[in-house]
Amino acid sequence: MVLNASGKPYPPDISRIIARSRPDIASYEPLYRKFHSNPELSLQEEATAAVIADHLRSLKDVDVRTNIGGHGLVGIIWNGNGETVLLRADMDALPVQEQTGLSYASTKRMVDVADDVERPVMHACGHDMHITSLLAAGDLLVSCRDSWNGTVVLLFQPNEERGAGAQAMVDDGLYDEGKHAIPKPDVVLGSHVMPMKAGYVNTRSGVFGSTAISYKVTLFGRGGHGSRPHTTIDPVVLAASTVMKLQTIVSRETNPQETAVVTVGASQAGTVENVISEEAKLLVNTRAFSADGRDKVRAAMERIINAECQAAGSPRPPLIEETSSFPLLYNDENVTEIVSHAMGEHFGSKFSPTAPISMGSEDFGNLAISTPSCFWNYGGIDPQKWDEAEKRGKLAEEIPGSGASLARKFASVYPIVLLARNPDNYTPIMDEINHAGGTAPEITTDLTEAQSVSAAFEQKEAQSLGRALVTAVYNVGGQFVTTPFLKSSGEESTTGYETSDGCQLCIVHQNTNFA
Repeated sequence: MVLNASGKPYPPDISRIIARSRPDIASYEPLYRKFHSNPELSLQEEATAAVIADHLRSLKDVDVRTNIGGHGLVGIIWNGNGETVLLRADMDALPVQEQTGLSYASTKRMVDVADDVERPVMHACGHDMHITSLLAAGDLLVSCRDSWNGTVVLLFQPNEERGAGAQAMVDDGLYDEGKHAIPKPDVVLGSHVMPMKAGYVNTRSGVFGSTAISYKVTLFGRGGHGSRPHTTIDPVVLAASTVMKLQTIVSRETNPQETAVVTVGASQAGTVENVISEEAKLLVNTRAFSADGRDKVRAAMERIINAECQAAGSPRPPLIEETSSFPLLYNDENVTEIVSHAMGEHFGSKFSPTAPISMGSEDFGNLAISTPSCFWNYGGIDPQKWDEAEKRGKLAEEIPGSGASLARKFASVYPIVLLARNPDNYTPIMDEINHAGGTAPEITTDLTEAQSVSAAFEQKEAQSLGRALVTAVYNVGGQFVTTPFLKSSGEESTTGYETSDGCQLCIVHQNTNFA
């Protein structure tokens, strides 16, 4: 018997057990497509949870418990004495317009409970794959009960995208014997599909992902007319100064041998050019690879924001609100050694125990505050497509997950014209689409010209593409995403988009007026 560093035996021949007990994977494809076509936003995963619960109940002797921390649920496989292992999958989707062109692409729209705005919804982060994979794993574990002892908890978590779902399940009594009474695990395991070749898996001991905290910062000024700036305290100037100074946290306050990220992802103030507004808002995201680094960045951020407001003579102190928080993703060394040994035996050269550390974040660790855990990545890209793109030197452009790849898909799927108040704002995005090999939409400020271009669309195309026919594009973290809304103009509809700079875009097609 071979023992690991903690004196426990390595697992038995995993490959033999899998080969004997693997479920019919083809039967899970319709289930995956169902999840993909019917995504649900964070805190609204009710239908998804119901489908998962029904499938768990179809497996033999699985104890299903629902409504944990919202729409969270678990399936427990009791199998005699032994350790308890918790396997986790997340299940919420993102407010993104799907433009993959897949026959089962999402056309879903939901009102986001965060701001009561209706948005398109897509499983753009792979949670549909996570759900399906864990259900299939549960099927396998039920089938091979004679090969293991103990308890397996299959946990399906809501609200991962906002970093709060795991903690909500714990706070709701996930492990509380007087509430949901889920057996406390000896180890917690999780994974994420990534833009890698299917069949490839990687992990690493120790730090695997960053801690991340997001903030909404409100800076207060004194408004007035643009012709009398001396009577005002301009929050736009204050915001600009604050944004620039925040950059010095990484460049001048962080040890170059350490890693930190401070991103101001949005700056919002005012609505017109000749009025100085009362306040400005900044949306800030910070990341680090240690609790100490996280705390130093936060302290520096608060110090700078308060100092800039004082220097500007703000009438009120700034308001700094934490909007989301992700813990450090840390893989226990002993657990990761056991997992790595088993994966190396099964996947051979397709497994790597030295995956790069990611600046991405997960709330997975909140399920395992005092319990050892391990997280790994697995590939989700067709190996043939990967190899062909790699041979042509086009991995960045053609493999999903890169901004250029999404830009190319956007440009090639929907021929559109953008009617914009400030076309120059969108030139960089259009240039990126052209650079990626697509054909960027034509941008115009003239309604007649927009209608002329749109008139070339046949009515059947408008009907078949529906709301997906028109799209506003945003560059968010290197990825192109959309935020549509529907307006009405008399009896005719116009699909428009409100952008972060307050500019309205509208794509006008035949027999439609600009609202």
